[in-house]
Amino acid sequence: MMPEKLLLVICYRESKPVAGALSLIGEHSLYGRYWGCIEEFEYLHFEACFYQGIEFCIDKGLGRFDPGAQGEHKILRGFEPIQTCSFHYITDPGFRKAIDNFLEQERQGMSEYARNAKALLPYKKG
Repeated sequence: MMPEKLLLVICYRESKPVAGALSLIGEHSLYGRYWGCIEEFEYLHFEACFYQGIEFCIDKGLGRFDPGAQGEHKILRGFEPIQTCSFHYITDPGFRKAIDNFLEQERQGMSEYARNAKALLPYKKG
């Protein structure tokens, strides 16, 4: 991957890196994906992963910021929950069947969860 397609936010404390966030830059979107820290600081995750990404999108004229899957904390910051999918191939037939059974039940629960999560957004559609 070319470096110009990456946004790397590194957070320092007393000249020592303590956290970082890595996002991928698309043609029209920024995709936030990876976060790590060696020490916890209140609100640092939001600054590195969300606020810096929003500012980057505004500065570069990107029309969309996808901060990644998971996390109710994103709803309170105005990020609408979207369902994502993942593609895996499971070679063991018995294990594949067990996963398929679980996913069938999980889909129903996740659909309800998504509906409930959208109701928590801080803005309403007119």
